[in-house]
Amino acid sequence: MRLRSIALLAGSTITSAILTAPTANAADTTVTFTVSSGALTITAPSGPVNLGSAPPGGGVSGAIGTVQVTDARGGTPTSDWISRVSSTAFTSGPDSIPASNATYTPGPGTLVLGNGTLTPGASGSLAAQRIAMSYTGGTGSSQATWDPTVAVSIPLAADLGTYTGTLTHSVS
Repeated sequence: MRLRSIALLAGSTITSAILTAPTANAADTTVTFTVSSGALTITAPSGPVNLGSAPPGGGVSGAIGTVQVTDARGGTPTSDWISRVSSTAFTSGPDSIPASNATYTPGPGTLVLGNGTLTPGASGSLAAQRIAMSYTGGTGSSQATWDPTVAVSIPLAADLGTYTGTLTHSVS
């Protein structure tokens, strides 16, 4: 019985010591960070992309590979952008086929990141710069990809040879 009393007394003393222990010290640390603006960038296949071959009066067509826009500018309420595409004439030595003989079809886009609306531009001639893809109504950053197709109508009077032109994608 005496052993029980000692154990009970010892337990009571420890509990009392814990309850009456002085308050622990505390230290606060202020943490800061900055949300900064990134860049609006576009990438496209560097090529060369071969659309195949066809005789004069025929045509060639093919996918050129994935185009990607990344908008890390952030911002609320919106960070809209428009991607445009243009083309040079297609040349083979002194001979050329005008950009107006080429058509660009953006196809459906894929919104990889973002909460806005991705809208492909209309298919059509590369005689002048045209809209490839646009993004509107989003908040914060976005990223989108698409796989356009280019078709070139070869004039009946085209000389034989390998023709080269340059597609330029831009974004703003």
